[in-house]
Amino acid sequence: MRFTKMHGIGNDYVYFDCTKEDLPDPEKWAVKLSDRHKGVGGDGIILIQKSDKADFKMRMFNADGSEGKMCGNGTRCIAKYVFDRGLTDKTELTLETLGGIKHITVFPGLSGKAETIRVDMGAPVLDPPSIPVKSKKYPVIDEELTVDGVVYRATCVSMGNPHAVIFVEDHAAFPVERVGKAIENMPSFPEKVNVEFVRVDSPRELTMRVWERGSGETLACGTGACAAVVASCLKGFCPRNEEVTVHLSGGDLHILYRDTVLMRGGATFVFDGELIED
Repeated sequence: MRFTKMHGIGNDYVYFDCTKEDLPDPEKWAVKLSDRHKGVGGDGIILIQKSDKADFKMRMFNADGSEGKMCGNGTRCIAKYVFDRGLTDKTELTLETLGGIKHITVFPGLSGKAETIRVDMGAPVLDPPSIPVKSKKYPVIDEELTVDGVVYRATCVSMGNPHAVIFVEDHAAFPVERVGKAIENMPSFPEKVNVEFVRVDSPRELTMRVWERGSGETLACGTGACAAVVASCLKGFCPRNEEVTVHLSGGDLHILYRDTVLMRGGATFVFDGELIED
């Protein structure tokens, strides 16, 4: 079975075109192929499927085999894949995900291929049971989470999957793996959680690192960048209705929080390959 390696500002997945052929046991293949020493290497795998609700459907599996609801960078890569390979000639697409239907706009470059992709990620979810997070606050701002005796204050948002956004002064030196892993597995988060460690550079500029549930620290997270901007607006660090640039380890995303959250960025083809089971 053929596969394609793609990444959205370093958030890399192995993609399968399942509009023609199904991939059995995706949980198994997610673990096997994500291994960066013995597999293809990636943050997980993503299946592109037919949909009776939208133009296409996404299923994504993390590196540990668990199924995620959404992947912001993955939505852009899917849009580039289906547009560049002629599965559609539409520049306005809909994508079915476990986090809802996403509306995508493709902006082709001079080559005729998708260059920039904008995704309407929908409205942020702030209701604690729907995120989900166990909290008496609404919205959940500055929820106290204790790791090794240190109290961290998290603002919790769902952008199709749950996020805990923590504002820090020095993101570069922050112990992301230790603290991120501890918070991911806290009882406060029934479905675990992605954790963003964010430095506010200016009202229109953030820098962040991210710990993704099921994958560990990744170079980028599209839904995490959206959650970081929403949390920044809730805390008064950034304005609503103005685009904010988020610097991630793998590159930049541009986020606009209005009634819904718009994410704009690129997607990159890496290589094609063929999966042959031993």
